[in-house]
Amino acid sequence: MPKLDNQTIQFALVVAVAAAMVIQAIVLLAALIVLRKLAKSIREQIADVHDSVMPVIDDTRELIARVKPRIEETTLDLALLARSLRDQTADIQMAADEIIARARSQAGRIDSMFSGVLDAVDRASTFLTDTVAKPMRQLTAFLASARAVVESLRSPDAVPRSGANRGPGGIDPFD
Repeated sequence: MPKLDNQTIQFALVVAVAAAMVIQAIVLLAALIVLRKLAKSIREQIADVHDSVMPVIDDTRELIARVKPRIEETTLDLALLARSLRDQTADIQMAADEIIARARSQAGRIDSMFSGVLDAVDRASTFLTDTVAKPMRQLTAFLASARAVVESLRSPDAVPRSGANRGPGGIDPFD
């Protein structure tokens, strides 16, 4: 084995460092080449996407430019329609309130008329009771008394009235 002196060791280290630097330079050069290829591929893909997306974006811009006035017109029409519906709803509400007020008024009139009719019927029934029923009771009482008189005169074994009021055993309860 040759004798390793300090100078030889330093030379070996310098050669190892130089070899490491050359390997590092090769790796960096390879990474640079790979990155360039990757960048070129990404640029191509971006260009493809740009070429396919830009017509869609342009068409969309044109469509929006064409449709924008119609959308604004439709929005205005919808606002007018909503305002008109609000006004019509208010008119219908007022008409309904008026109809309800009239119905209440008519119901009050019908109630007062019906109450008047019932009061008249009540007064008429009271009048009939006073003018017809009372004399009818009196006439009925008179006819009943006449009938009793006729029956008492017809019957041969008339029981005296004084004996008719007697209780059991012939005792007069009112004496």
